[in-house]
Amino acid sequence: MFALFAFFSACAVTTVMPPAPPASPALPVPPAPVAAPAPAATPGQIYRETGTAAWYGKELHGKRTASGEILDMNGLSAAHRTLPLGTAIRVTNLDNFKSARVRINDRGPMVKGRFLDLSYGAARALGFVEQGTAGVKIETLEPVRDSAPYTVQAATFAEEENARMLKERLSQKFELVFIVPFETNSVRFYRVRVGSYSSEERAELVAAKLTLEGLEPIVLRKD
Repeated sequence: MFALFAFFSACAVTTVMPPAPPASPALPVPPAPVAAPAPAATPGQIYRETGTAAWYGKELHGKRTASGEILDMNGLSAAHRTLPLGTAIRVTNLDNFKSARVRINDRGPMVKGRFLDLSYGAARALGFVEQGTAGVKIETLEPVRDSAPYTVQAATFAEEENARMLKERLSQKFELVFIVPFETNSVRFYRVRVGSYSSEERAELVAAKLTLEGLEPIVLRKD
């Protein structure tokens, strides 16, 4: 019995595992994609943009636009935030590929999520009156030639007192804050705006600061 035990003891081999290879360094996780801001209207170049458009009609029909002319809801016009007033653009509905030539005569949209407001007549020509909104692309028919200052709209209120309160709060951090009254055919609004900036890029930086204030600012060409 002792001999047998010695035999197995002699045959036993202690297995030594090689050391584990060092762990590979963790690869950096790519940042989540961030939606790019709308392209700036660079003077001397054709301007193109794609996004969501809506339309407006009776609530502003017969009211004065940012260009000074009276809005005809049945005409072919549009509101854009930064293109020069009077700019002719071609708008194409990306759902049905209908297109129309319209002229920028107003400022807007004043809400996030859209980049163009069309007159009722333009929306009818493009075939999306019933849907209310549509994905469109626009292209200026001539290069954008002039430049202008920009401002940032911080918020819009139906009550003037609320607009004044926000103006007082923002005036503690920003040099120029002002209120612009605006009337539709049914209601009066008060728009709180900040600053006058020589470039759209500078205005976007201010808009980013206003976002930290819990607001949803938009950059507008200051006409």
